[in-house]
Amino acid sequence: RARASRLEPDEVRGGTFTITNPGGAGSIIATPVINQPQVAILDTEAVVKRPVVITDELGNDSIAIRQMTYLCMSWDHRALDGITAARFLRALGDRLEAWPVS
Repeated sequence: RARASRLEPDEVRGGTFTITNPGGAGSIIATPVINQPQVAILDTEAVVKRPVVITDELGNDSIAIRQMTYLCMSWDHRALDGITAARFLRALGDRLEAWPVS
């Protein structure tokens, strides 16, 4: 029923979305596991300096050091389509990357 986009509200009632932060303990990348009735879990990792490729307005690439983190997410495919979950994660990343730095 989920694959056919025909789930009824009663079939997913009680599901939760959890956020966990192992990055606070220094974790750089982890794989969170959902616990029923969770539908998804978002894992925030430690912010660390990494070399990254930066492209300027003229298309020139250079290497710079930036503060980076991983956002990892696991979800129950019976309740949440993978493409929807991936789009959510990308939208979250886009918003964080666009956050004004003071």
